[in-house]
Amino acid sequence: MSSPRLVAIIGGTGAQGVPVVRDLLASGAYSVRVLTRDTSSARFKELQAFGPVEGVVGTFASEDSLRATFRGAWGAFVNIDGFNSGEKTEIFWTIRELELRVHTTEYCTNLKKFIYYPLHANYLAAWELAIEEGVQFYVHGSIDYGYKKSGFLPAFHCGHVDAKGRMAEWILAQNRDAAVRARMRSAVFTTGPYMEMTLGKNTPFPPAVEGGGAVWRAPLADGAIPFTALDDVGVYVKYLFDNEADGLDLQAAIDHITFDALARAFEKVTGKQARWVDCDLEEHLDATWGPAADAPAGYNADPEDPATMSVRRNFRAWFTLWRNSGGNKGVVQRDYALLDRIHPQRIKSVEEWLRRENEKALRSGLGSLWDRIQPENLGDVLKLSEDGRKGRI
Repeated sequence: MSSPRLVAIIGGTGAQGVPVVRDLLASGAYSVRVLTRDTSSARFKELQAFGPVEGVVGTFASEDSLRATFRGAWGAFVNIDGFNSGEKTEIFWTIRELELRVHTTEYCTNLKKFIYYPLHANYLAAWELAIEEGVQFYVHGSIDYGYKKSGFLPAFHCGHVDAKGRMAEWILAQNRDAAVRARMRSAVFTTGPYMEMTLGKNTPFPPAVEGGGAVWRAPLADGAIPFTALDDVGVYVKYLFDNEADGLDLQAAIDHITFDALARAFEKVTGKQARWVDCDLEEHLDATWGPAADAPAGYNADPEDPATMSVRRNFRAWFTLWRNSGGNKGVVQRDYALLDRIHPQRIKSVEEWLRRENEKALRSGLGSLWDRIQPENLGDVLKLSEDGRKGRI
């Protein structure tokens, strides 16, 4: 029996990385090495519950850390946190060496506000370093390049999705070069927003409990979101590694889901009333982020850099993208027949997903799905909100 292939993972403690580590280890075909800032963190300990996980202490903004993570690995899965770095910096960390002005954020007690301290460093791209260190198959974690898919309409330019989408196209373009492919082949895994965000706190549309029922506020008009279920993510990424599917951009989703459908399904599963409020976009941005709406969308992005995008501008475009993607006929589309062939047991509807979440909650002793959305029980889905959206890169 051949030895498991070592896969190096950047972003392994994030929402998407956890199921990737889980399913790669469960297969027995892969061993895993994860770059992390803290091997004693709760998230890294969660990974260790799936099996042996080698930890490399460092940051994706460090050439030494990236080299140590990639060295000796057969494969790599890289999903950089765009809300850490911001659009501009993520692009360079993904592909090129450049002196970048970035900053760290610290809270000043006397002034009662966050102070930005600039840092200067040279960074060499993860993709290029993976080639240098001998990685043979590379998977880039991506999101839809909505700006391009819209026909480059400025209203659709959303920094945290377009940075990943641009780099996905760049990486796949390099993959068409025979000399590059002879050293390392590449694929892309594209997701939509996580379905779990509809049941968590500190998201663009957390659930609320009002008048004995569940309420979601989301300015979507007649649009829809191709939500991705985190439980399916590991299966799709494992497929890419198993088949060494170079050149493939595997675009995952449950379905194009409306919040009206979410509310109706929640009523079926829980027996509780539920509704969706199609609120005003600008009012929703203010209500969700408050004063932070005008802060940088990437918490380590330089606020003085003209290229830095604000939370408001970022999520205005983000909602515009989904408002124009209804019915799988708009800007962002999915090939659901392909997903059915790749993962026949995939989650295919919001009702199916809610029933699975309800069963998981009951088995774990958390109570029903209705109990789970009570304000005191809401948990973080995204690592950046769990970490407090601040700190060093």
